[in-house]
Amino acid sequence: MPNKKLHILPPISLYIHIPWCIKKCPYCDFHSYKYSQKISEKKYIKHIIKDLKNDKKMISNRSIESIFIGGGTPSLLKSKTFLYLLKKIKKIISISKKTEISIEINPDINKKNKLIEYYEAGINRFSIGVQTFNEIILKKIERKYNAKKTIQLINSINHIPHKNLNIDLMYGLPEQTIQNVLEDLYQAITLKPEHISWYQLNIEPNTKFYTQNINLPSLQITKNMRLKGNKLLKKYGYIQYEISSYSLKEKYQCRHNLNYWNFGDYIGVGCGAHGKITQPNKTIIRTIKAKHDTTYISKKYIEKKYIVLNKDIPFEFFLNKFRLFQPIYYQDFENQTYIKKNKIYKKMTIAIKKGYLRKTTDSWFVTDNGREKLNSLLSIFL
Repeated sequence: MPNKKLHILPPISLYIHIPWCIKKCPYCDFHSYKYSQKISEKKYIKHIIKDLKNDKKMISNRSIESIFIGGGTPSLLKSKTFLYLLKKIKKIISISKKTEISIEINPDINKKNKLIEYYEAGINRFSIGVQTFNEIILKKIERKYNAKKTIQLINSINHIPHKNLNIDLMYGLPEQTIQNVLEDLYQAITLKPEHISWYQLNIEPNTKFYTQNINLPSLQITKNMRLKGNKLLKKYGYIQYEISSYSLKEKYQCRHNLNYWNFGDYIGVGCGAHGKITQPNKTIIRTIKAKHDTTYISKKYIEKKYIVLNKDIPFEFFLNKFRLFQPIYYQDFENQTYIKKNKIYKKMTIAIKKGYLRKTTDSWFVTDNGREKLNSLLSIFL
């Protein structure tokens, strides 16, 4: 009797959500709210550990490829809290010494030795949410820190052994000019981060800015910002591997985000966190955790859990895959979705005729036009 081919499960990552902020940013649509200290961080972390133990049952003993601690503002929490958390995680799930462990840091972090303590706890990648170095624009987007202290913080990180630093920047901000954008990028480049995330501000419906008359740059100006910014980053050796991601070398590409974009699996723990976990029987389970911390600490961790329908899988696969600057191989599509490519032949034909995609003998590739009109491209697969 012939042996059945073993089903290989995708790589899996872990996302940990810290929902608290000092102040909710007017453009932010992430799940976060002002830190009230009604719930201690110690108590919240203990529930994250219990939540993880529950989800561990679904992952078939896979090792965690990367961990991302996001928010909110994770750097509000004490460094000893993360030392405790990571020690507990390592007892629950297999983690190698090479696992990428990232943390989002607010530029107004007030203790430089906190960074060293993060590193000693096992965190090996720092992501600083700068947004802009322009203090006039910082005020317009209601950020409280200043450029001088931000630069000092980044220089402190540069002294950490084997540091891996990402700087988050935005363009298309209120009253921002092309010159402002290029100055931001140049300032970031001089600080020599291994990675720069540079993305356009989008005003989402559930944000403060959505209800206000914000003076944003025109579509033509933001297009010129993107073109000139890309040229500057390329000049200084930053390689664009995704729509808003640039790294100095391939080894500095964000492994955690790459796992999302490549349709990998991930556990999401903490308020409002999302998860995607493929089962040995090839079904894909989505999880959404309770959004409010009071609900979460009452052990009602899961708000919603469901199996992704076959008809929705191609859209979910391409939603992030189309963002990458690399071919999308037919074999990868079939291996990861368990759907034959002829099932999406009609939709692919439409996308190719519109000039959003081109195809080769073994892959599809997103054209410049397709990236420019990404939402229109994706809508074909809805």
